Amino acid sequence: MDTKHGGNGLFRLGLGLLAAALLLGCGNSSDLDRDGDGNADPYGLEQRPVLGSLNLPVTNPTASVGFADAFPALPDFNQPIYLTHSGDNSNRLFVVEQPGVIKVFANDPGVSQASVFLDIQTKVSDGGEMGLLGLAFDPAYANNGYFYVYYTDFSCPGSARCSVLARYSVSADPNVANVNSETVILRVPQPYSNHNGGTITFGPDGMLYWGLGDGGSVGDPLGHGQNLATLLGAVLRIDVRALPYTIPTNNPFRGAGDNAADEIWAYGLRNPYRFSFDRVTGNLWLADVGQYNIEEINVIERGGNYGWRWYEGSTEYEGGAPAGNYEWPVYEYDHSLGASVTGGYVYRGSAVPSLYGRYIYGDFVSSRVWALTVDNNLNFVSNEELGEAPQNVSAFGEDEAGELYVVGYGGRIYRLNGGTPTDPLAGFPQWLSDTGLFSSTADLTPATGLIAYDVASPLWSDYSEKQRWIAVPNGQRIVFNGEGNWQFPVGTVLVKHFGMEMVAGDPDSERRLETRVLIQQTGGWVGVTYRWNGQQTDAQLLQDAASETLSIADANFPGNTRVQVYHYPSPTQCLRCHSVAAGRVLGVRTRQLNVMFDYGDVEDVQIRTWNHIGLFTRNIGRADSYAAHAGLNDSGASLEARSRAYLDSNCAFCHTPGGATPVNVNLNSNISLTAMNAIDVAPSAGDLGIANARIIAPGDHTRSVLWERMHTTDASLRMPPVASEMPDENALDIIGQWIDSL
Repeated sequence: MDTKHGGNGLFRLGLGLLAAALLLGCGNSSDLDRDGDGNADPYGLEQRPVLGSLNLPVTNPTASVGFADAFPALPDFNQPIYLTHSGDNSNRLFVVEQPGVIKVFANDPGVSQASVFLDIQTKVSDGGEMGLLGLAFDPAYANNGYFYVYYTDFSCPGSARCSVLARYSVSADPNVANVNSETVILRVPQPYSNHNGGTITFGPDGMLYWGLGDGGSVGDPLGHGQNLATLLGAVLRIDVRALPYTIPTNNPFRGAGDNAADEIWAYGLRNPYRFSFDRVTGNLWLADVGQYNIEEINVIERGGNYGWRWYEGSTEYEGGAPAGNYEWPVYEYDHSLGASVTGGYVYRGSAVPSLYGRYIYGDFVSSRVWALTVDNNLNFVSNEELGEAPQNVSAFGEDEAGELYVVGYGGRIYRLNGGTPTDPLAGFPQWLSDTGLFSSTADLTPATGLIAYDVASPLWSDYSEKQRWIAVPNGQRIVFNGEGNWQFPVGTVLVKHFGMEMVAGDPDSERRLETRVLIQQTGGWVGVTYRWNGQQTDAQLLQDAASETLSIADANFPGNTRVQVYHYPSPTQCLRCHSVAAGRVLGVRTRQLNVMFDYGDVEDVQIRTWNHIGLFTRNIGRADSYAAHAGLNDSGASLEARSRAYLDSNCAFCHTPGGATPVNVNLNSNISLTAMNAIDVAPSAGDLGIANARIIAPGDHTRSVLWERMHTTDASLRMPPVASEMPDENALDIIGQWIDSL
């Protein structure tokens, strides 16, 4: 066992209780054998190190703006991607499920059932960013029963993919649409599977607006954003009162000839996934998903050019942008706060008066939600974080009264729950030495009650060395789950310390870089980073993300020097990996801890140890009855077991059901190879230029996009997208061998 990653300081301040429980628990007194594994535990299930006083905030500072489950009795929805109402005073809500279903239910907190309004799964091509993406009810729906949908399929002649705008009508039953009533209004060929936009909506002028992305891939390779002759990379505006449609007389490019499409209202957009009209001012608010660095929010003007691909937000994406009248974002943010903006609405409800008139939006990756305030001239005033939604934000929705809802792949619908936003870092000490986590910060000696642990398959972090501790409040226990996520009491603290050997292979050359703290507060998990000072005596709380360039003596690199950029994460970036879908806590789970650990005086299986000292709410029984991850270098384990464990710990926090990725791949290790939806499956998010590419190509790792994304150093293509810039050569070798063996 590599004791470097253990916790030799545990016994210095643990008063020997853990050691005593373990040493005495290794006897053969069957009358004291609580879990039937042949080992006694005479101290019972209450003996564990007593946690000392910690100076960390337990009340979540962002919980003052809450997210309440709006319809707790409703079953989970299947990949919900939009919510809206029909505008007919029926007070019903309609939820769009990406695979091709629309469900309807009464807007009542006690509602327990949603019925199927429309099912067109047989028409819809689903997966990644494709699927049933948009729904809009005709302004005269109460009288004519018409509604419009936007979905992707393979129906365009000569094109593998197509964006379809179609009209349907309701049946005699107001809760059931006539599935045979489809009239296709417009088909737009799509060269790639991503950047499909997603919103269709009627404006206050009665016209239908439709947002389409630039056609996909990376960097708009076909130049659609600045090409007025194509319908891609634009917001379209059409009149659907006469089928299939007509061009409104005041469309900006009507009659311009072959160089500009009559349907275009505004252009220069990358992926206008969600947009909406302010029901008071009529302004069209659009969130455009960025490429590598910037997410932007625009107010769309007639004929406006929003810059893509010359500009990403207000920053040049490619050099040599021609002069032009570009429209700049009302607001933009970089990828330290999120990585995929989800547009919302200007709040016009009454439940949360403090938000009235402010634009509410979020981020699909970080799950953060903000309130943007502008003046009457649309000049920026403030942008305040309202908190973190309980699931990745795939869309916002508005009911007839103007109240807002948050929809996400987690399958639930949440509503904003009042309050005022505050600083998410409030209450955290500025220095690590003031947290109480270490009795001697300079010596990195953990305080009483911090229990050291290690994981079987660690997250790759660019050669850094790590130490880990957990603290559970006195008298509180963890809810154990043999396969799923564990549940932790409020006040649980996880500590992970990072160092780097400045001479590779020499532990004495290690430099302390950062210590991360993840705490379960009353409103959810919050993660912060403390960066060590040059004297290596203490670490200071980071207010935002940071980075530095390290030069390490390493004989395995050219010139015997490894130069790498090391990133220190912001609180938001911490929760990109510690995601809602992944259960927030990644390493503290059964498969990771069901391995031996050197406690200094004794070695034992960690989950057996934790069971014996009373960390769980129940006796979990024999440790060997549960699965365990194989370490990457465990030559006694199969290539598949080692590879699957690595993908689980390094990739599955995003690539999991409900995870923060539009790609329908599941990399959890407890499912079959087929259920991964990756083996011999064509990639839906780009083939990276690989001929006949597959996500995992059986027998050929060189055709495997998964392997190549791990191998590349291109930040736009690399996976995982945060926390690492350098390939894990050892993992590439093992996983490459596994793929070749399939």
